[in-house]
Amino acid sequence: MKKYLLVLCGLAIVNSAIAEDVVLSDTYASDEDVTLTTNDITEEPFVASQTTNSYSDKTANNSVIAQQIKPAFKNILSSDLSDPLFLIQDNHFMFDTFANYMDSKLRIGQYIGYGINNNFVIHANMLYQIDFTRNNENGFSSTEFGGTYRMNHGNGDSRIISDALFGLKLWGSSHVRTPEYADSSYYAGLRFGRQFAGLSLAGTVKSTWVFDDNRGLSYIDFIPETYFRLKYDWRFGLGFDLRKSTNRHLLSNQEWMNIKLLRQYGNTQWIGRFDYEFESEEIQIGLNIKILF
Repeated sequence: MKKYLLVLCGLAIVNSAIAEDVVLSDTYASDEDVTLTTNDITEEPFVASQTTNSYSDKTANNSVIAQQIKPAFKNILSSDLSDPLFLIQDNHFMFDTFANYMDSKLRIGQYIGYGINNNFVIHANMLYQIDFTRNNENGFSSTEFGGTYRMNHGNGDSRIISDALFGLKLWGSSHVRTPEYADSSYYAGLRFGRQFAGLSLAGTVKSTWVFDDNRGLSYIDFIPETYFRLKYDWRFGLGFDLRKSTNRHLLSNQEWMNIKLLRQYGNTQWIGRFDYEFESEEIQIGLNIKILF
């Protein structure tokens, strides 16, 4: 009997120990789960490693370069006085002193232009002729007053620049009576083109009316031009002037080729010119000095 009671007591003790061990093991498991859950909540979020986007960098670099080139390009054009699409800016003067020699006649002139704003320019042009032949056609030709209005600057979607040209010539000497230098004439025209970093392309259509009792006529000029900006501030221009006259007895049709080579010094240009007329085979040479103030 005593053995039986001892066996029951031993079983009870073992059973209680096993139960306590199960409880303890469950407690530890729950604490570990809580700890893991807490760690999962407080863990820093995963951040992917930063990689370099070469396409974005190239695009950004190109935009920066474009922003740097654009102002430099505008600065070049603002002082390139012989560009066929050049327009005097607001509150600036340009002086063009020139001399041309052709057919034993020396013509000396002075051009003065003023920019009222960035769209409109007015000018005056005076020319004096010295005749080395016996015709004695010496004196002032008509004085020209005119203007240029920029209708489109070539910004935005359209890159084409367009200008309206107009003017009149008055007060010419009676000794200088060639139709081109008559003392009463009017002209109007349209010029258009496009400017690039290294060259400019332009075309002009201009019509002139000469009002004279004996020499009244009109003529129209088609003038395509190409202008190159070379290294070291050198420039080269090539153009043609195709002229059609309504009275060929007074003024024949002409086909001129114009070549100019110039050197730029700041806001000053020295220009050498050579002109050739294909029909009459006449040659004209000239020199211009242009200064921007």
